[in-house]
Amino acid sequence: MDTRYLQSFVTVTESGSFAQAARRLDLTPTAVAARIKALEETLGLSLIKRAGRSVRPTEAGVRILERARALLRDARDLAALAEDGATYGELRLGVFVSAMTSVLPPVLKRVYDRHPSLSVFVMPGSSIELCRGVEAGDLDAAIVVEPQYAMGKAVRWQGIMDEPLVVVAPAAMEKRDAHELLRTQPFIRYDRSVLGGQLADRYLRDHGIVPHQRLEMDSLLGVAALVDQGLGVALLPDWSSLWSSRYALTRIPLPGRAPVRRVGLVWQARGARRALADSFLEQARAVFGPGAPRAGQAAD
Repeated sequence: MDTRYLQSFVTVTESGSFAQAARRLDLTPTAVAARIKALEETLGLSLIKRAGRSVRPTEAGVRILERARALLRDARDLAALAEDGATYGELRLGVFVSAMTSVLPPVLKRVYDRHPSLSVFVMPGSSIELCRGVEAGDLDAAIVVEPQYAMGKAVRWQGIMDEPLVVVAPAAMEKRDAHELLRTQPFIRYDRSVLGGQLADRYLRDHGIVPHQRLEMDSLLGVAALVDQGLGVALLPDWSSLWSSRYALTRIPLPGRAPVRRVGLVWQARGARRALADSFLEQARAVFGPGAPRAGQAAD
């Protein structure tokens, strides 16, 4: 049996559509459908059924899903062990989108300094999706925003860095009061469907601040670009990429203790790549732990 067909079946089941699965597998929807059909013919079972515009597993598909995931994990571990000179094999790492340019590069630099022959597969996605991928064994580890639910016993979480909420404003407003800006300036809201946006919304409500909302979007860099154009102010996690030279912005701390978005690593505690996940966590702490320079500051 071709494990690629199993991977296509698992991905279609998780995605709920051939189109989404095709994007994740870098294939055409027709190719994914052909793989599923070939697997069904091999097993003599119907595995996928359509439900409107989406697809879902049949009863037979549900019965074999977990076993298919286990077989894929076993095949990947076997291939890693067979690689000449490979100490760890391939690390399958999930990374939430805004960490792709801020957290991942400096940590990978240190990891590759210590393991130059390491192979890494990086999968971007939302923190919730990536946590589920680690729990299912599809990913060895993931850089995510702290999960807001209890995870399985086989999975571990450890924080890497804290990002307190700050008011992000055009550079010309540097000396202004944070609450005064939130009350009087047009407000560009970070999407409330993600944790950073939820923290901001809760803070505003707790302090009785009703901003003059101009728009809402799920993109930290997108919000920063709009603030740079003078279209308003925002309440965002103190994310390092906001302070690049391309934007003329200022960071205004909130009075008192600000809510914090925690970023960290979730990994398979008993997985074949546990040692490598531990090494990744160690290097992340070296980059972002206490004493590391903050965004916009130079290292000693």
